[in-house]
Amino acid sequence: MQEKNVELIAPAGDMTGLVTALKAGADAVYFGAEGYNMRAGSRSFNDPDFLSIRELCDRYKAKAYLALNTIIYDRELEKMTRTVAAAKSAGIDAVICSDMAVIETCRETGMPFHLSTQASVSNFSSVRYFAGLGAKMIVLARELTLQQVGHITRKIKEDRLDVRIECFVHGAMCVAVSGRCFMSQELFGQSADRGQCLQPCRRRYIVTDPEENEELEIGSDYVMSPKDLCAVEFLDLLIDTGISAFKIEGRSRSPEYVHTTTSSYRRALDYCTGHRNDPDFRTEFGRLSGELKEELALVYNRGFSRGFYFGKPLDAWVRQYGSLSLERKTYIGEVKKYFPKAQVAEISILSKGMKQGDKLSIVGPCTGTVICSAETFFTNDIAGKDAAKGDSVTIKCPKVRKNDKVYVLEIRR
Repeated sequence: MQEKNVELIAPAGDMTGLVTALKAGADAVYFGAEGYNMRAGSRSFNDPDFLSIRELCDRYKAKAYLALNTIIYDRELEKMTRTVAAAKSAGIDAVICSDMAVIETCRETGMPFHLSTQASVSNFSSVRYFAGLGAKMIVLARELTLQQVGHITRKIKEDRLDVRIECFVHGAMCVAVSGRCFMSQELFGQSADRGQCLQPCRRRYIVTDPEENEELEIGSDYVMSPKDLCAVEFLDLLIDTGISAFKIEGRSRSPEYVHTTTSSYRRALDYCTGHRNDPDFRTEFGRLSGELKEELALVYNRGFSRGFYFGKPLDAWVRQYGSLSLERKTYIGEVKKYFPKAQVAEISILSKGMKQGDKLSIVGPCTGTVICSAETFFTNDIAGKDAAKGDSVTIKCPKVRKNDKVYVLEIRR
């Protein structure tokens, strides 16, 4: 498959997320393997799934990257080797890894590999070393500035190294360097380096003075909980540094998150690459990226920051626990039938009802995510303005499938 100048890589925590990412315009998807996934909370995939993933990605002319980026123990080496072999046999484009055992297995089997951000590559000497081992893509440490990234990409070009650089553009930031944190392991026996992080850094804490027995609650500022990275407003500057691939974090997030983040960065990236030389580019891109940032605020986020791209971030800590998303998702029912010629879905309302003007999200493992507006619909075969539990609704929408789940997306008040 021909390399794109700039590649958009989206997360796929399960088959629904994978289809959603592809339909939203991802150039590539990355997904975890059971047992080696840095997002153990997502469903992950097994070796037999790799062929169907390859076929789906081929349908959308997209690449497929398998994340084997946890640390590996001796007892897992045999299984890991089988997983790499299965990925190669299925035609998966690359394995994302940082453990030297996985790197050596990829080298021995001829499987292309990308270096994970877990390796914390922060300088050109490290890039040259891993490129010498055969890494085709290196995800740089998240702690680098635009200037530092640009220096690395220029040196790669000068030395004519056969390696591309990837950076994150959106999603959760870890308080620890490149995500190598031991807090969850210390408190709960669940290692972040094994994809099991319970995120204790995101919580409130009581600080006790043992001399005076006074207690202070740290809650108004979550000093260990960074805001999420959002680079949509300066995507053009990232392109100018020579970065070859932009990655969205979020394999544990909802299909709606995958749909919104992927489609938003797709629009921003297409505009940057198609209109960079327009005389009014800066003004028009500022307007577009502002609109896209508002869209991104609707789905899961902890507030937004620019990460380290412009230096050490200030005011980059969240002010409250959990998501600051502006949209709330409520389950209302499921699809009973779909009539493709009329493009009409029949929905059985099984929980909270819906009303005219509601924004609907319909998700399923084959459908991915379909977002539509309930401007006109029929309730029990009569033109209606609302529907309640037990009602049957027919509504025009893009193709969905029987048993797909239906949700109402509402703005938080």
